[in-house]
Amino acid sequence: MKGILGKKLGMTQVFTPEGNVIPVTVIEASSNVVLQKKDLENDGYEAIQIGYADKKESRANKPEVGHAKKAGATPKRYVREIRGVDLAGYEVGQEVKVDIFAEGEFVDVTGISKGKGFQGVIKRWGQSRGPMAHGSRYHRRPGSMGSIQANRVPKGKRLPGHMGSETVTIQNLEVVRVDAERNVLLVKGSIPGPKNSFVKIKQTIKK
Repeated sequence: MKGILGKKLGMTQVFTPEGNVIPVTVIEASSNVVLQKKDLENDGYEAIQIGYADKKESRANKPEVGHAKKAGATPKRYVREIRGVDLAGYEVGQEVKVDIFAEGEFVDVTGISKGKGFQGVIKRWGQSRGPMAHGSRYHRRPGSMGSIQANRVPKGKRLPGHMGSETVTIQNLEVVRVDAERNVLLVKGSIPGPKNSFVKIKQTIKK
């Protein structure tokens, strides 16, 4: 297993030698630093902790500053763990670059989806509306709450509420291009989150 952290810059398209167009998401992944190695003896599991995107020391608390200094780095804005890695291949303070991936590999990308605010059942769950004539008096409401005997709303009932801003993972995305000079990955298809949001890119678990 291997992985890296990055920032979603947006989407564009590239062309194959045959002239086919491929929609890709551009992910910038510079300044990834190994902040900590976790092992079975001390932590109960094996993983590496990676930090991405420098943060001013004045905006970090003392534990963050001290933790980063142990690795000889500055505090990071986005810190995540990658499990299942070969710990022998990493050292604390080591920089992780995009060239750990190659063109044609498949990755899983995790991010926070776009927030939609408070939404009704039609937008949130895709339910149908009622007749829009004035006399129907039922247009975009949730509908029946279920059996009256229970005197409560059953768990899992689809109702209006907060939509988006959830952790989402898109699996089996192909790495179309690796630009080591610019620290950029081009991944086929779309990934969660708005522009300039942080994402975690890991080797896919399904292939």
